Amino acid sequence: MNKVKEWADKNLQGDPVIWAVVFALSVISILVVYSSIGTLAYKRTMSPEAYLIKHTFMVFLGLGAMWVAHKIDYRYYSKISRFALWVSVPLLIYTFTNGTTLNDAARWITLPIINTSFQPSDFASLALIINLASMLSKKQQNIDDIKESLIPMLIWCGIICGLIALTNLSTAALLFATCMLVMFIGRVPVKYLAMLVLVGALAGGAAFKFGVRGETAKNRIISFINGTELPFQAKHARIAVATGGITGKGPGNSDQRNILPHPYSDFIYAILIEEYGMIGGVVLLGLYLILLHRGMKAAYNSERAFGGLLSAGLSFDLVCQAMVNMGVVVGLGPITGQPLPLISMGGTAMIFTGLSVGIILSVSRGERDEQWQQDVSDDSKNVAKAA
Repeated sequence: MNKVKEWADKNLQGDPVIWAVVFALSVISILVVYSSIGTLAYKRTMSPEAYLIKHTFMVFLGLGAMWVAHKIDYRYYSKISRFALWVSVPLLIYTFTNGTTLNDAARWITLPIINTSFQPSDFASLALIINLASMLSKKQQNIDDIKESLIPMLIWCGIICGLIALTNLSTAALLFATCMLVMFIGRVPVKYLAMLVLVGALAGGAAFKFGVRGETAKNRIISFINGTELPFQAKHARIAVATGGITGKGPGNSDQRNILPHPYSDFIYAILIEEYGMIGGVVLLGLYLILLHRGMKAAYNSERAFGGLLSAGLSFDLVCQAMVNMGVVVGLGPITGQPLPLISMGGTAMIFTGLSVGIILSVSRGERDEQWQQDVSDDSKNVAKAA
C-alpha cells in the first residue's frame, strides 16, 4: 500500500481530489457508454464490444493527455496560446465551408490518413481561454487602458466566438460566458464588459443569420419558450428520467437507449438516470461540483494571476458545459447538442477535455511543488530588483 502511495505521489501530482474525481468519471463513462451503444452497433453492423474497446482506448488517451499536460509548467501554455489562436482561425473557417457532418451537425474536420474526426471548436476554445488569461495577467497594471488592454481581448473573443457560432451556437455561447467570467475575475471594469456583451450580440446575430445551424437553434429556443410541444428528444429524455425513479432500473436495462437519438453522447445523462436512478444522477452532479470547487480553489491559491485566471476559466467552461447537458435532459433548457464532458462517447473531445483538466492540475501542482514555489520567489525578487 505504501508503494502505491509513493508511486501516486510521484506520478500523479497536483490536487489528489481532482484525480479521484476524473478517475470516477472515467469509470462511469465506460459503464454508461457500453450500455447505450447497442442501437448504434446494430445500425453499423458492429459488435458493442468493438465500440467499448474504442471508447475505453479514447478514455485512456484522454487520461494520458491529462497526465502529460499536468507535468508541464502551466506558464509555458501562455507562450503557445497566441500561436494556437492563429492556427484555430483557418481551421474554424474551413469547418464552416467544408466541415464533415456527424450526428446531424457539420462541426468536424476529418483528418486524412488516420481517418479521425476532429472538432476545431474544442481546440479554439482551449486556446482562447489560455490566451485571454495570459493577456489579462500581463495587463493588470493598466487594465483600464482601452486601446492597449481591452481592444485586443474584445477582438479575439469576437473572432473566435463568432467563427465557432457559425457551426456550433451553444459552444460559442458557453465560451462567451466563460470569457465574461475570466474578464470579470481579471478586474475588467463592468462598463467595459458591456462592450463585450455588444460584441457577443453582434457575433450571435451574424451566426443566426449566416450560420449552418442558425434556423435550427432559433426553432429550438422558440419551442422551449413557448412550451407548446416537446421535441422528440426532450420527451423521451424526460421519460427516461421519470421511469428511472430513485434507484434506477439497473445497469444495461434502459429502454430509452433504443429510442433516443445519440444516447451515448448528447443524452447520456438521461440513460444514466434511467439505469442508476436519481441517486446516480445526483452523484454525477456532485462529482462535477467537486471538480468546480477544486478548480476554483486552485485558482484562489495560485500566487500568479495567470494561474488563477487559467484554472478558473477552464474549470468554469468544463463544468458549465456539463450543467447545460444535464439541464437539457431534465427540461431546464432547449436542446443544444452539448456532450457531457468526461462521460459522453467522443474522439478528440476526450483529448481536449483531458488537456483542460491537466492544465488545472498543473496550476494546483505549481502551488504544491517546492521547486515551483522557489521559482515564484526568485521571479518576485528579480521584479523587485528591476523596480
